[in-house]
Amino acid sequence: GGVTTVVDQPNTDPPTVSGTAFDEKAALAGESLVDWGVNGGVTESWDPDSLFDRPLFALGEVFLADSTGDMGIEADLFDDAVELAAGHDVPVTVHAEDADLFDEAALENADDGVGRAADGDAWSAYRTPEAEAAAVERACEVAADSGADLHIAHTSTPEGIDAAAEAGATCEVTPHHLFLSRLDAADLGTHGRMNPPLRSEPRRGAVFERVADGTVDVIATDHAPHTVEEKEENIRDAPSGVPGVETMVPLLLVEATATDGAFGFERVRDLVAANPAEIFGLDSKGRVAEGYDADLALYDIDDSREIRGADLHSNCGWTPFEGWTGIFPEWTTVRGTVVWDGEEFGENDGQNVSL
Repeated sequence: GGVTTVVDQPNTDPPTVSGTAFDEKAALAGESLVDWGVNGGVTESWDPDSLFDRPLFALGEVFLADSTGDMGIEADLFDDAVELAAGHDVPVTVHAEDADLFDEAALENADDGVGRAADGDAWSAYRTPEAEAAAVERACEVAADSGADLHIAHTSTPEGIDAAAEAGATCEVTPHHLFLSRLDAADLGTHGRMNPPLRSEPRRGAVFERVADGTVDVIATDHAPHTVEEKEENIRDAPSGVPGVETMVPLLLVEATATDGAFGFERVRDLVAANPAEIFGLDSKGRVAEGYDADLALYDIDDSREIRGADLHSNCGWTPFEGWTGIFPEWTTVRGTVVWDGEEFGENDGQNVSL
């Protein structure tokens, strides 16, 4: 898809909440073809002393409500974690949902189908848009008190985006919240269960407008490659999240090439390269300029093709964008080394961008 740097979130097994867990994950990342960073996580049993002794890309996602990995934390622990991060000059990324504002009745009324036959829209009704806006406001207040650099992960509502912007925090939107809505829930079933969930079509449109007009800083995938078998559960038990790394830029380039597209190539560049590099201090990345890493992808904008899960390279083997159109790279380089030639992977030693 043309992505040359990835950042791994902490809600894995084991969770990245100690220096030892960081080291184990970094050892695995050493096999990466692309450059990478590792985020640290927060739980009741985390070890901040050893964690902050490691080269963290960021602290977070810090979960204000449970998601995959059950890492939701209480308010007092969040306050302490943000203050520690500020003291170590580590940015904080937040999964902003307030579980007190979830609508439990929505799940009680959901049907018991599984997979694509399940009531996917019930998840959207359960994790309400009000829960996101309230959590964003709370996170911004805490960050302001401690002086922390705050980034709101995967905002899914215009209210959440506006709250972050008004407070001076940066924020991101995922491709699935940009392009998909509750209108797609019936077709996706549990394959469309993610946190935060798909929103109404009017809200999706308002999020899209904020991406186009510059209010949103970053497009990021929240890539969660659960297998088809794992997703084939009922709406209460299926894991949350969808794959997205390989299709992110191809989808955005289709929008940029459309005659009635809402944004152009420069906006795509800012959303996926220049802005994230600036926000997270990647001084050698995000631009094509002398002295910067030669992280490059070449696209033929006249060569689009249908997106099919069977053609993608994630082990999960599916995509929520099955049948959509994408523009994929002819080749991709990381620091000048060809890692994808349009047909096969090359060889490279991905580097930790936080060192």
